[in-house]
Formats: sequence, structure tokens, C-alpha cells
Amino acid sequence: MILVTGASGQLGRLVIASLLEKTAASNIIAAVRNPDSVKDLADKGVQVRQADYTDQNALVAAMQGVEKVLLISSSEVGQRTAQHSNVIHAAKQAGVSLIAYTSILNANTSPLILAKEHVATENLLAESGVPYVLLRNGWYSENYTMGLATALEYGVVGCAEDGKLSTAARADYAAAAAAVLVKDGQASKVYELAGDNAFTLSEYAAAISKVSGKTVTYHNVPEAEYTKILVGAGLPEGFAAVLADSEVGASQGGLFSDSKDLSTLIGRPTTSIEDSIKAAL
Repeated sequence: MILVTGASGQLGRLVIASLLEKTAASNIIAAVRNPDSVKDLADKGVQVRQADYTDQNALVAAMQGVEKVLLISSSEVGQRTAQHSNVIHAAKQAGVSLIAYTSILNANTSPLILAKEHVATENLLAESGVPYVLLRNGWYSENYTMGLATALEYGVVGCAEDGKLSTAARADYAAAAAAVLVKDGQASKVYELAGDNAFTLSEYAAAISKVSGKTVTYHNVPEAEYTKILVGAGLPEGFAAVLADSEVGASQGGLFSDSKDLSTLIGRPTTSIEDSIKAAL
């Protein structure tokens, strides 16, 4: 039995979709706060169990009879370590034989603020005694393509300078997670997962121009100014600061890797940024 936490989220749903191509629905458990949110998965034969990152007892109950757990990192930045600790302790109490954790690219050397909670979680896993595998995910291409409408109107704005971004589609990372979950002998492995072809934000702007037929340019601004722009666009100040820090981290190599682990796991090239732009448009 394979349990996927955060199964109602964008990544979780894609992981389950990929798992359904590899194993029977009866072997998959979707762990969610609100079971009604994944009624469509239940209709496909996927087991649905109520669980919350903040409720260790509910997590233990949900993990009964489970062999492998995919711990999809919590979306609540600043609370992740405590929430992940609950999942890890529940897995140990339930006798789970493997935890796969969605960490961040090059977590142990990353300059990104976001890496801190991932490193803390990796340390918790190492201390837990539960066998685990690390899926160190790079940036999703969707982190950029979700803002295409704005980019087409005002250009691409950021503070990454000429930093390289090794992005891939969210579905690529989901397929990699599913591939690892159905494989044997994954304990202690560390996968650095990134797109095959890195690009700068100037090259991203050029790709938008090519695909859309409208000239789009990249405007690099200071980190503080970019943070203000994001806040002005409606993002909470704390989250805006984290995103701006990630852009600066990209300029320092924090979102770049030449690893081919992702394409190897999924058995095909990763989705190009051009194809992600086409899909978003």
C-alpha cells in the first residue's frame, strides 16, 4: 500500500494519476484533510483516509497497513518542520517501511531560505530510523508560467539576473515520485530532480516571445523592489520575500543543476519551458 499525503493538492493529484498508470487503485491511499475534496479519486477506486499534518493521531490511523508514504512537503512555510515531524513520527509508529520526501534541489548546499525547513526535515528523517528516499525537487515551470498574462502585458520581472533555472513541469516531478514509489530498493537514495535544459529569465522572456508572437523582455530589479512588486500583486509580504529570496538564490546557482535524475526516472526528456508556455497559453 502506498499513501500520498496532501493528495488533494496539485502535485498530489498528479502523483496519484501517475501511480494509477503503474499499480491498481486499491494499492493507493489518498490522505487528505477533507475527504470530500477527492471524491473523484474515490470513484476511481483509490482509498481515501482523513489525515492532517497537524494531527499525529489521525496520521497514525491513516497509515495502518501502509508500506510506503510519500510525504509531500507542506505548503505552510514556517510551520513545515513541525508538520513534517508529525508525519515522520506517525510513519514510524505505524511501521511504515519507506518514506519518500519531496525536498528541494541541492538542499544541503542551497542558498535559498526555503531550503532551511527541507534540511531540517531531512535531518529528522535521518534521525527517525525509518528508511527514506529524498526527492529533491527543483523549481516548477508553473511557478513562472502562471504569471504569463502579466508577462505578456508588462514583460518578465525578477531579480535573478543571469542565474540559470533548471525548471520542469509539475507533472514531471509527479511522474518521478510515482516511479520511485513503485520501485524496490529505494532506501537511502537521493535524487536531484531538475529540468534537462536550464534557462535565464532573459531566455524565458525570449521563449514567451517566440511562442506568443509578442515581444517580451526581462526587467531585472533589486530584491527589495521585486518584493514590493509581488506584494502589490496581492501576495502576503512574507511569501513575497521568500519568492524574491529564491530569485536571488537563482542568481547564485540555487535553482540550477545539470543532474539527469529526473529524465532518467521518468524515462523521457523533461518538459521544455517552451512546451510549458504553450500549455499555459
